[in-house]
Amino acid sequence: MINSPTIVWLRQDLRLADQPAFAAAVKRGATIIPIFIWDPTGEGDWAPGGASQWWLNKSLLNLGKEIEHRGGRLVLRRGDSQAELDALLVETGAGAVYWCRRYEPGVIERDGQIKHELRERGIDCESFNGGLLHEPHTITNKQGRPFQVFTPYWRHCLSLDKTAVAEGAPAQWPAPAQWPDSVELADLSLTPKRDWADAFDAHHEPGEIGASKCLITFLDRAVDDYVDQRNIPSKVGTSRLSPHLHFGEISPRQIWAATEKLGAEKGTFPSSNGARVFLSEVGWREFAHHLLFHFRNTPTQPLRQEFERFPWREDADGELLKAWQRGQTGYPIVDAGMRELWATGWMHNRVRMVVASFLVKHLRLPWQHGAEWFWNTLVDADLAANTLGWQWSAGCGADAAPYFRVFAPVLQGLKFDTEGTYVRRWVPEVADLPDKYLHAPWDAPAEVLGRAKVALGETYPRPIVDHKAARNAALAAYQKLRESRP
Repeated sequence: MINSPTIVWLRQDLRLADQPAFAAAVKRGATIIPIFIWDPTGEGDWAPGGASQWWLNKSLLNLGKEIEHRGGRLVLRRGDSQAELDALLVETGAGAVYWCRRYEPGVIERDGQIKHELRERGIDCESFNGGLLHEPHTITNKQGRPFQVFTPYWRHCLSLDKTAVAEGAPAQWPAPAQWPDSVELADLSLTPKRDWADAFDAHHEPGEIGASKCLITFLDRAVDDYVDQRNIPSKVGTSRLSPHLHFGEISPRQIWAATEKLGAEKGTFPSSNGARVFLSEVGWREFAHHLLFHFRNTPTQPLRQEFERFPWREDADGELLKAWQRGQTGYPIVDAGMRELWATGWMHNRVRMVVASFLVKHLRLPWQHGAEWFWNTLVDADLAANTLGWQWSAGCGADAAPYFRVFAPVLQGLKFDTEGTYVRRWVPEVADLPDKYLHAPWDAPAEVLGRAKVALGETYPRPIVDHKAARNAALAAYQKLRESRP
């Protein structure tokens, strides 16, 4: 019988179900010590932003409670991951360290070094796939290279067997004779000092229980209508599972299994076209990790290298960027999205595409500025997904929208917020305008503006750029890029 404890090192897998690291620890048969190490310097240039830290704080709090209900404890440490693991091995006499893999380039390198050093010392050290349906290193095209187009990538993935949902943590915790020291959650200083974080509680329920509720609600009420409703920002037509997936409070295997079960109950799988499209969005998340793994510089550099020469606009005083960040562009659908982001830490996916297109095409500012802002303000900020989304919008990534596709904000608002419910919620300055003018206040006659108490340039900004002129400038810049090819 093995007597030395097993350390389970938790990172972005903050759940007890479908947890292969826990399952392996249970199988090993010794006491189990779950730990979380707050090591922002170990994340390189991509330490979690303020909104993500808010979510992480709540998730750790809830995970700790669930572990305590089973008779265990979640040990918290702060500092260098290698140093804290070394200290815990000495304090506990543990003979094994298990964790679930992550796929960010810097983390892969760090984890590889830790694994090598621990094994050199005779520690049983293993890592597991806890976050993806298919790990990036296992998927290649017929030429043995990484995929760069989603459709063939996902078609290939669909042809493969799915990994079954794993076992998880024990129902009754096999605790050690003495628990190692742990800092308090407050000592991690994860709670942002920004006042907006106080409002997040009304919009999110971090943790494994919240993730399960989110999935059940979506499958029960929205999945069959997903194709029609997912682009309407005023409706709860999307799953909103992205932050739960990022922090590993639920796994894509669990999502797949639950959707498959629903289909079985309805006599078909998936249960509807909506379910098929929803699962393809899970596939886009997989594709994002595939790209980040194989093209590790893409968080800061375009995959299509010719875009290194793109003639971005000068914004010396940063006023254009600030207007976009603050939701003061003068385009209501854009401003609504940016204000929703600031108030809730989340933004509807259709609107994410609109605001991203506006930044890189109307304002012609580098996509990296947008990626950095989203990283700091989204509760679901994920390096792979964030990189894929911004490079898609900028036309410089894999399977990206062509740069000459410029979203027209007014048309997007009219099409996807027809009754103006979304804009009126987040841009109350124009809420009293008739639907006809809501998405283009500058077109409203003076008497209409007066009745709605809208004073352009005073109560609500005039557009910071003209759509037609901005579109023409973006197309001219793209043409200049094409002409500069070596």
